[in-house]
Formats: sequence, structure tokens, C-alpha cells
Amino acid sequence: MEALECIKTRRSIRKFTEQPVTEDEVRQVVEAAAFAPSWKNTQIARYIVVTDKEKKDKLADDCMLDFAFNQKTTHGAPALVVLTMIKGRSGYERDGSFSTPLATHWQSFDAGVAAQTFCLAAHALGLGTVIMGVYDPAEVAKVVEIPEGQEVAALIALGHPAQDPQAPARKDVDTLLRFE
Repeated sequence: MEALECIKTRRSIRKFTEQPVTEDEVRQVVEAAAFAPSWKNTQIARYIVVTDKEKKDKLADDCMLDFAFNQKTTHGAPALVVLTMIKGRSGYERDGSFSTPLATHWQSFDAGVAAQTFCLAAHALGLGTVIMGVYDPAEVAKVVEIPEGQEVAALIALGHPAQDPQAPARKDVDTLLRFE
């Protein structure tokens, strides 16, 4: 799949088939996502893949702040990826001071770039994803062991799509673009 086609055809998928996602498929996606750019090549993104039904159900029921869409998506997804980020590296100097006035913002930026790269790689391999931001990170950490020095950046449902949603309307390029 060509890069522009992949970008233009990737959709947020919230309904999945029951077909499991294989370890090999996940490895291919993460291997591609590892090429996401990051602050000074810090590569802070890490991926915890939850396929255990009981654990996924607990994440859905206890961690989604009663947000029904995320609960339903998590229950129906063959895998839930807990994207974590290593704290204190992206946007920082080796002495722990900030390299940028954006402070801790940069680690979230890098995690977002990694999440999008993960989702595009999954789409290119025929898998569907949706990035979910409504969750309680402290509750997620009670269900999934988050390594020390990391924090939850996003949750990504992953599986084989059971839907092919149409693209929502996009803003006109002249609304998005300005030259100076």
C-alpha cells in the first residue's frame, strides 16, 4: 500500500471480527512503529498487548470512566494495546533539565507520533485500530503492570476490522494551510 493511500484510507475501527491477532502480526506492527520519529531519537514508546479476555474485560469495566463507546470497543477487540511512554527523556537533557519550554508536553507528542505510526502500520497489514483517550491511567495500572519509569499514554484497540467506515468530511486545504 502506498503511503498516501494508507494515510487517506485508515479509519478508526470500533468493531472487530472474532479472529485473534497473532503475535507475528503485532510484532510486524511494532517493528514498523519503531521507526516513528522521536525527540533526539529517544524512542520512548512501549507497547503492552493485552489479549487475555478477563483482563480486557476488567480494563473495559473498571478503567474507561463509564464511557460506553470505549467499554464496548474494548470488550469487542481481540487485543488492547496499552501504549506507555518512558518518562523524563523526551524533551529533556541528560542532566534532567528541559531542552524546550514545552517541558513535559514533548513526551506526549512523541507518544502521539508513535501511536499514529502504529495505527498506520496496522492498517497497511489489514488490521484495524482506534486510539482511545478516555480512561483512568491509575486504574489501568492496577490491571496491567506498568513498568517503573513509564506511564500510560493511550489505549489502542486492535483487531481485524468488521466494518469499513466512510471517511468523515475533511476541511478544505485552504482552511488548513497558510503561506507567509
